[in-house]
Amino acid sequence: MTTGAQALLAALQVEGVEVCFANPGTTELDIVRAFDAVPGMRCVLGLQENVCTGGADGYGRMRGAPAATLLHLGPGFANGIANLHNARRANTPIVNLIGDHMSWHLPFDAPLTSDIESLARPVSGWVHRVTSAGDAARAGRDAVRASLARGGQGATVIFPADFQVGEAGGDEVAGADAREEPAPAPDLAACAARLKSARKVLFLLGGGGPASGLGARGQRAAARLCAALGASAYAETFPSRAERGGGLPDFDRLPYFPEPARAVLDEADVVVLAGALPPVTYFGYEGHPSQMVEPGRLLPLGAPGEPVADYLEALAGMLDAPAWEAAAPASLPAQQGRLTPAAISATVARLLPEDAIVSVEGGTCGYPFYAASAASARHTALTNTGGAIGQGLPVALGAAIASPGRRVVALLSDGSTQYTVQTLWSLAHENLPVVVLIAANHQYGILRKELARGEQPGPQAEALTSLDRPRIDWTRLADGYGVPSSRVETAEELAEAFTAACARPGPTLIEMQL
Repeated sequence: MTTGAQALLAALQVEGVEVCFANPGTTELDIVRAFDAVPGMRCVLGLQENVCTGGADGYGRMRGAPAATLLHLGPGFANGIANLHNARRANTPIVNLIGDHMSWHLPFDAPLTSDIESLARPVSGWVHRVTSAGDAARAGRDAVRASLARGGQGATVIFPADFQVGEAGGDEVAGADAREEPAPAPDLAACAARLKSARKVLFLLGGGGPASGLGARGQRAAARLCAALGASAYAETFPSRAERGGGLPDFDRLPYFPEPARAVLDEADVVVLAGALPPVTYFGYEGHPSQMVEPGRLLPLGAPGEPVADYLEALAGMLDAPAWEAAAPASLPAQQGRLTPAAISATVARLLPEDAIVSVEGGTCGYPFYAASAASARHTALTNTGGAIGQGLPVALGAAIASPGRRVVALLSDGSTQYTVQTLWSLAHENLPVVVLIAANHQYGILRKELARGEQPGPQAEALTSLDRPRIDWTRLADGYGVPSSRVETAEELAEAFTAACARPGPTLIEMQL
């Protein structure tokens, strides 16, 4: 007999799902059993649901295909919503499997009963409740196809426990087939005409896969257009994925705060959205409009998930843009003395292995590293797209599983990494080649920067942004999770420790004292 759980897993595998990040509970045990009956899917255990959802985000960003998550009822799914929020902002395809109570048990409002659909909809583009064991296979197929729609999104399947174990003899319709027709290409002739007539053009490049504005092809084409038009180009502030270094153009990220962002945006009479969304301020700031560029100055050139690199290359040809030539690689000098964010960033950028993946979270080193990394070896950068913290370490986990053979570096801050510190156990359990770099400044640095924009903070505000009493001992935490660790205080020590960590086969954590 084929159970509903077996039928769903088989359907996911047929549609190309190879990995499941799981933190199951009682209502998912028949899915757990089905992994043995339907072999072929790699199961990665996370000790907290936000580890699983962040892992699936990192995997999907690198593969362009969904991983599955396996989560326990509404409360378990709720624990993973923060990183599903980030994944939604990254247009990452993910298939969420959520067990629910037996269908006949739901009316009695047992302690773990909740409105799972209401929890799922804000972070899912497609939600379906399985209605019978015979519905399971179609639900699996539709979920994968839905996850790939709209440039990538979450697709959530709610699976009552009795339908997991029931016989999957039928094939009822779970929902409409979510596969989409490709979006129509923009009118490139009209775009070229507008660009030629513009006084000052700025390209805002969106992140994603190889065909995005921040893939290698898109950046080279943007550089050609900048040369032809006297234009400038920036990466969006928090790209889901960007290729960097190795002689690629040095396009910095659009600044975070509105004043420096407006300083570059206000000069342009045309802002080209090359796979990026219209720029808005991260929060509402008095005296600054939320929408930083009025609609009349925007020129959309493809949405996230569309082949923006093709459009940029076509425009470069239409405008007779000069051929792109890589500049000679810059030399990054070795740093000396006590660690600072700039010294950390320059050291990591100088020693970064070829074809590495860097998962960045935290303002302490995030912007300095991105700026310095233009002179690095070729690598892929992943940033926190949605602002929900606790993203950097799980995304590194997922990226390492998606990209075997590539070294992964997680460049993180001490406050945000505490949200998903359990990821260290999964890194050790899977023996993944991830170097975890913790910038330990013992504070919520971004909150202090925001506080500094207003009145001088008082003692309570200082206390609520301090992680100094007691200081977190990252080396002892790492050792407890089975990850070798060290602590460094100078740039010379960091260079030695980072080089050694990149040569090891498994994970390593380095606490960087600021």
